[in-house]
Amino acid sequence: MPNEPLRVVVAKPGLDGHDRGAKVIARALRDAGVEAIYTGLHQTPAQIVTTAIQEDADDIGLSVLSGAHMTLFTEVVDLLREAEALDIVVFGGGIIPDVDIKALLERGVAALFTPGTSTQEVVEWVTTKMRPEHGAHA
Repeated sequence: MPNEPLRVVVAKPGLDGHDRGAKVIARALRDAGVEAIYTGLHQTPAQIVTTAIQEDADDIGLSVLSGAHMTLFTEVVDLLREAEALDIVVFGGGIIPDVDIKALLERGVAALFTPGTSTQEVVEWVTTKMRPEHGAHA
């Protein structure tokens, strides 16, 4: 459908209880015309992937501030692979060291945003960088 909005599941995996950033990103995406679905706190990677598949999401945006980003981001990508749903693009943010950013990008995470990134930058990436990759939405 030519004018169908992008659908993004915004999720907080693991035990991290700090969700203000995830809520701000979800709201900024909605304001830009993206259908953003916030899953709430303490989601398992399996719950996130199931939600993304059920919601026919284009992308999953993960927020991890707990330091468990290597495990959680990787598990989400691995579960998408197992479900043959790698057309769902994973991006995220949090406190992630540069060395881990490189490793996560190599493992299939499309983009990572660290503290200080503006909401506009994230919205611009989702709406301009992702739309061409999702030809059905272009």
